[in-house]
Amino acid sequence: MRTIALVKRVCIQMVRDKRTLALMMVAPLVILTLLHFLISSDPNTPRLGVNGAEESLIDELKEKELKVIPFDQLKSPNQLIKEEDLDGVLKMEGDQLNLTLTNDDPSKAKLLQTKVMQAISTVNAKEQATNLAQFAEDIGQQLPNTPINLIQLTMPEISTSYVYGNSETTFFDQLSPILVGFFVFFFVFLISGIGLLRERTTGTLDRLMATPIQRKDIVFGYLIGYGLFAIIQTIIVVFYATKVLDIMLVGSLWNVILINLALALVALLLGILLSAFANSEFQMMQFIPIAIVPQVFFAGILPFEGMPEWMQIVAKFMPMYYGGNALVDVMYKGFGINDIKNELFVLLGFALVFIVLNIVALKKYRKI
Repeated sequence: MRTIALVKRVCIQMVRDKRTLALMMVAPLVILTLLHFLISSDPNTPRLGVNGAEESLIDELKEKELKVIPFDQLKSPNQLIKEEDLDGVLKMEGDQLNLTLTNDDPSKAKLLQTKVMQAISTVNAKEQATNLAQFAEDIGQQLPNTPINLIQLTMPEISTSYVYGNSETTFFDQLSPILVGFFVFFFVFLISGIGLLRERTTGTLDRLMATPIQRKDIVFGYLIGYGLFAIIQTIIVVFYATKVLDIMLVGSLWNVILINLALALVALLLGILLSAFANSEFQMMQFIPIAIVPQVFFAGILPFEGMPEWMQIVAKFMPMYYGGNALVDVMYKGFGINDIKNELFVLLGFALVFIVLNIVALKKYRKI
């Protein structure tokens, strides 16, 4: 009977807590829906620029489900790739083939390289078959004692170069910068949210609100206080990832720290904001599937171009979308501060919006 009474108590408590009940039922459906559309989305067709290649090779490349764009005159392959947003450039000079791969996505670059090699092999095999057929025809027309020369085709030499990374680059080299930013974002969000929630549950915030202090002073006070520890945590994570784990770092370490500090600022303010709507640590943890998990999907781990259009719009409202892109640009591609300034401005814009929302959210505790 005591067990049954305890079960009834738990059920009644859960039914009364409408927010917890809703998060338990709705959050898994939201995450599953996002995963469904992300996994079932069509992959982006690789774009290959071609110069000097025969028509037979171009046709064979198209058969390999590549978007082939011929160019009569070829500038620098690296420059052309950036200007035309290509995944690679194939240049043919006689028997020499030069393949330049963007390699911003190593798995996609390896797939493109494989398809190009297959197309070249297929064209070479067809030409060899044509020569054999001609050879058989010559046999039937010429005398047996007449020497007949069979032209042996050889595979053209292919020289491969990379805009970013090299032939040893793996998918983890592109993934690791995103993970560094996400861990900073996640733990700062968690610590700041639960920390401020404890201030409320222990009555500290109520006592503060009973004083003449203004709401903005409270927000900035908590922001600076927790921000100092967020800065220390961010620097430790970045230095450990780059110096101890030896994660690929092509650009400036200080740019990496700057991006992660911007992410930490946004996460700190988001954690403080959501803690105002949670009544316990349990409820605060329940915000993670809604506010944090979707950040992973749109941070650059999954290809943005292959997402449905409505999901691409949703991605633009995720701070990790901008943070992940900026970290990959600096750590993997070696970009400078001028190349990532737009992402930094957007992250600062998120921070400004969250500051205003935090000030407004404190109205529920006191009107000044």
